[in-house]
Amino acid sequence: MVVDDEALVRSGFELILGASEDIEVVATASGGEAVETVRRERPDVVLLDIRMPDVDGLTVLRELRTTPDAPVVAMLTTFDADEYILTALHSGAAGFLLKDTEPEQLAHLVRTLAAGGVVLSPKASRTLLHSHPRAGAAVDEDAARVRLLTARERDVLVLVAEGLSNADIGARIHLGAGTVKDHVSAILTKFRVSSRVQAALLVQRAGLLDGHAQEAGR
Repeated sequence: MVVDDEALVRSGFELILGASEDIEVVATASGGEAVETVRRERPDVVLLDIRMPDVDGLTVLRELRTTPDAPVVAMLTTFDADEYILTALHSGAAGFLLKDTEPEQLAHLVRTLAAGGVVLSPKASRTLLHSHPRAGAAVDEDAARVRLLTARERDVLVLVAEGLSNADIGARIHLGAGTVKDHVSAILTKFRVSSRVQAALLVQRAGLLDGHAQEAGR
């Protein structure tokens, strides 16, 4: 489902995604119609505009998070650095992407979201991370949390930060999806965060995974 205040954006996304045989756009809506439409249509994935004049995306996101069997939500933005993005991620968004994402990449990102992966638009992610530097004490605290992870948990965390789903992580490092899920749960507990997106942002911003990426692929 696509939620945006501009009909042209909604129809454009619907056209692009509808061209994929494995993706069905069950509905489009403006912000004011979003929650009711989600409850009626029960989409698996919602692409939600972060800035809308009638009801802003953060309000819609918070309402959707309280919905039974809540869908995966990724925020849409036209800005490389949107001050609302970090709030949205801490409010339960599974990631964010720019509205000018290449059409051929859009379907892939939706599949990633549907599979439980993290979507952090590289261009916007770099800007976000650099625009919110962490103080030295906070970085030290994050580093201490990383040291609590086992070697296998670090391997899993590297791949979580790359946006892979549990199934894809399992295939990459030869583990069952259930085992990967257990590792992710342990990581979130040790990091004291509630979502894999928050864990990915924490380690990316602090630069804590430098040098581990190659190890995860071995």
